[in-house]
Amino acid sequence: MISKSYANLLDLANGNFPAMEEPRRKMFSRTMTVPGVLTELDDDQAQSVSSDAPSTVLADRLIVVANQLPIKAVRRVDDKTGEASWSFSWDENSLYKHIKDGLPEEMEVIYVGSLRAEIDPSEQDDVSQVLLERFKCVPAFLPPSVLDKYYHGFCKQHLWPLFHYRLPFSASLGGRFDRSLWEAYVSANKIFSQKVIEVINPDDDYVWIHDYHLMVVPTFLRRHFNRLRMGFFLHSPFPSSEIYRTLPVREEILKALLNVDLLGFHTFDYARHFLSCCSRMLGLEYQSKRGYIGLEYYGRTIGIKIMPSGIHVGQMESVLKQSDKQSRVHELEQEFQGKTVLLGVDDLDTFKGVNLKVLAMEHLLKSHRGWIGRAVLVQILNPARGKGRDVEEIEEEIRTSVLRINQELGNPNYTPIVLIDRPLTLAEKAAYYTISEAAIVTAVRDGMNLTPYEYVVCRQGISGSDSSNSPQKSMLVVSEFVGCSPSLSGAIRVNPWNVESTAEAMYEAISFSDFEKQMRHEKHYKYVSTHDVGYWSRSFFQDLERTCVDHFRRRCWGIGLGFGFRVVALDPMFRKLNTDAIMNAYVRAKNRAILLDYDGTIMPQSSINKRPSQEVISIINQLCNDPKNTVFVVSGRGKEDLAKWFSPCEKLGIAAEHGYFIRWQADKEWETHAQNASFGWMQMAEPVMKLYTEATDGSSIERKESALVWHFQDADQSFGSAQAKEMLDHLESVLANEPVVVKSGQHIVEVKPQGVTKGSVAEKIFASMFQNERRADFVLCVGDDRSDEDMFVMIGDAIKAGVILNKNNKSVFACTVGQKPSRAEYYLDDTVEVINMLENLGEISEESANSDSGSSS
Repeated sequence: MISKSYANLLDLANGNFPAMEEPRRKMFSRTMTVPGVLTELDDDQAQSVSSDAPSTVLADRLIVVANQLPIKAVRRVDDKTGEASWSFSWDENSLYKHIKDGLPEEMEVIYVGSLRAEIDPSEQDDVSQVLLERFKCVPAFLPPSVLDKYYHGFCKQHLWPLFHYRLPFSASLGGRFDRSLWEAYVSANKIFSQKVIEVINPDDDYVWIHDYHLMVVPTFLRRHFNRLRMGFFLHSPFPSSEIYRTLPVREEILKALLNVDLLGFHTFDYARHFLSCCSRMLGLEYQSKRGYIGLEYYGRTIGIKIMPSGIHVGQMESVLKQSDKQSRVHELEQEFQGKTVLLGVDDLDTFKGVNLKVLAMEHLLKSHRGWIGRAVLVQILNPARGKGRDVEEIEEEIRTSVLRINQELGNPNYTPIVLIDRPLTLAEKAAYYTISEAAIVTAVRDGMNLTPYEYVVCRQGISGSDSSNSPQKSMLVVSEFVGCSPSLSGAIRVNPWNVESTAEAMYEAISFSDFEKQMRHEKHYKYVSTHDVGYWSRSFFQDLERTCVDHFRRRCWGIGLGFGFRVVALDPMFRKLNTDAIMNAYVRAKNRAILLDYDGTIMPQSSINKRPSQEVISIINQLCNDPKNTVFVVSGRGKEDLAKWFSPCEKLGIAAEHGYFIRWQADKEWETHAQNASFGWMQMAEPVMKLYTEATDGSSIERKESALVWHFQDADQSFGSAQAKEMLDHLESVLANEPVVVKSGQHIVEVKPQGVTKGSVAEKIFASMFQNERRADFVLCVGDDRSDEDMFVMIGDAIKAGVILNKNNKSVFACTVGQKPSRAEYYLDDTVEVINMLENLGEISEESANSDSGSSS
């Protein structure tokens, strides 16, 4: 039975998690010298979203979470008693089993996943105990109704086809989106996460989640443990944004993946597609620094890891020894004596391109008839992992084509295409690898495909043997749509859809000279033997450690509901501005400086009418009328608009165009950053901007008195960003000898005179107060964007220089709007909170003025 947590699957799929039952948290000691058992832990903190329960465990541990455990389960019946029992053993063919090869010897690895066998509910507790004690595996048992919809439903009918670029244009092509299958997928992911929670020690453990079956597990785990060190590796392709955006639950999955600390992909193409989806759908941009790619998300940096996985070379060599003992290699050499064998090893799947490979073999024989009777394609078909009409259709097409070609080009002593559709052991496959002249992979889309790696190792032979020391040869024909293709630089890469081109590549592979084959084999073997599964897991884990190095130093808390949940991570010194603290400092101060940005600070960014409200005008006048205050609005807007909007505020100082124009009060003249400045550079910059504006739909140019700004917020996000980068380089080149700076901002590229920043405005204001013997002993500076950071930095410099008096470190308040990384020490959530705070300060000034007038009378 499924637990009460899943009584309403629709709520679950929509992300209404709080109503769910919390699993009982368990753990077992890592200091035991004999296998341990699950013991109950104190669960007081499990209900808290932000709980990070302290651990009593001494060493780091890795929890590997995958759809299936690296375990073989066999049901055996005793011949004498008739009693049935389960027998378990490691699955040596599982990639996950060999992850520990790349980790420190002292690191313990725990596996969480499901079993391939169906275990009766009455036996599940006993099986769990055995697997935990003998294999350190924690099985997740999925109810049959959930399993079928989760795996054969959502995973194989929706995610697998979509990630391999097949859209459900009709009901026969994978089927329409079924909400109940998504609900089952979420349910299954929740069960996996509960099993992790049972054994995890959040302060010490690392969690590594694998593949598209478990893409929402990170959200469930992150809700419990804000600082959990967690990685995810996708073993399938990630489609382009044009394909991925058709998925109805696209944002839920993206946001769930962003709850990990490190995301791994086989190739840069897959990573690039993921980053493009984050940019187009969530507005997130990535940065590359010193070889590492990072994605900023609410103060956290999610690392992007690009590393193709490998094989376990030692295991393949041991398998070779088995096949040698069985004399299978000798048998095959006799069977195909005088023939050149081309080998294909593929799952029975619509994306493996086996039908295209068969047609390419036919074309090879017809266009190079001298190879008829000499060249043989041995095609091994592994059993299908999925089911459906499309698999049946592709199997029928393959069989029909093979039968037709064999009848047309074969004879009683020659079969051009040998189709092997029975399950083979790895040892049997290794024997076929050993006798084959070339391996052919024609998948139309595949995540990694390790067949070429296994083939190269088998052709090399067993390390230390006479055969391995002599020159070996091998050839690879690999589809360019396969994840292993970029790493195999000596392979002949093909577009499998072009049957004629693939046929020619197969012909070249068997026609090259032995020396050419030896050189290519040597190159491939050197790569495969050094970039094995241990190298892959070690590289990923080292990057996970590096990404998580600051986890326990930063302040973290969770926000958001459902799959919108995310963790905000901020510097320990960054905190919300306390109203009481600022009011107390305000009352005590004698000389106050108040610097306010406009858009996004006292005026909401979303507001269409940018004119300040009467409430804002009234509050600013209250502040300005206090003789202790020097109040400035520091904005990037033009001076004409600001002067007109704030005309009722006669004592307000205004800095326009980021400080190029400054006016101390309404009755004063405007000062400029530089007298008699030349703006001839505008005639050089504007034509360049016009060129990009014409080429970028949705972009526009804003001309200010001292600056030119190119806006692209209404353009296509990816194209606009690319054009902005190109324009930045273009303008910097054109204006290299001009006294200007070219800067990029949020959806803008701006050209302005050198030295014009909001920081220079702040510096001028504080210096003026200091010179007039009114050194500021209270500073409030509020802004919301990148340009305001200059003011925050300058305030720190002014304190060090003694221009600002920071009494007991409690009288200076640099404040950003919104919870985000900033040079400011404080934040307020939005413009409403900014206005409320200013209103409180204005009331203090007004009360002080009234009390002074009352005492004088």
